[in-house]
Amino acid sequence: MTTAIRVLLAEDDELIREALVSLLAREPDIAVVGAVRDGRQAVDQALLHRPAVAVVDLRMPELDGIGVITELRRALPGCAGVILTGHARPYLLRQALLSGARGFLAKGAPGTALADVIRRVSEGQRYVDPVLAADALTVRPSPLTPRETEVLVAAQADRRVRDVARELLLSPGTVRNYLASITQKLRARSRAEAHRVARENGWI
Repeated sequence: MTTAIRVLLAEDDELIREALVSLLAREPDIAVVGAVRDGRQAVDQALLHRPAVAVVDLRMPELDGIGVITELRRALPGCAGVILTGHARPYLLRQALLSGARGFLAKGAPGTALADVIRRVSEGQRYVDPVLAADALTVRPSPLTPRETEVLVAAQADRRVRDVARELLLSPGTVRNYLASITQKLRARSRAEAHRVARENGWI
């Protein structure tokens, strides 16, 4: 008899978590060894139960899904990570893959999809939701110049202009001019919004 794939679930929404447990309980080759509500519990329980696959929500208290996958990649490299998300944006896909995730699946995917993804990643394969993959390939290019991108990365959402100027060896006035241009190009109402728009589009 084939050994069941040991799976840990981490999802902060109790109803969704219980639904996932029930869904996977129908699969004879999958065994849920733990179901937790936050990212820190996910890491602790993974180290305790040593699952073959960890299925984690992207957004959770204490530690988000990408943080969980990053920690498990270091502490439990034999555990394949799958990220579930209701926030399907291309930049999140790239972050997830860079963290070491083997699977990336939208929460709205068909009910049998999760079990199939668990099987695939447990065998060393990758799985990326095809709709998300298509979106990632069609992201429009950044309207920012390399220098504007550098300034926005350094400035972040709310860093002091003088600190940015010191780091980049620019005058505060030059930094302000760059930030004004960035905000205008991204049609943002503030630097924080410009930073968010650039981040969500994968430009920084």
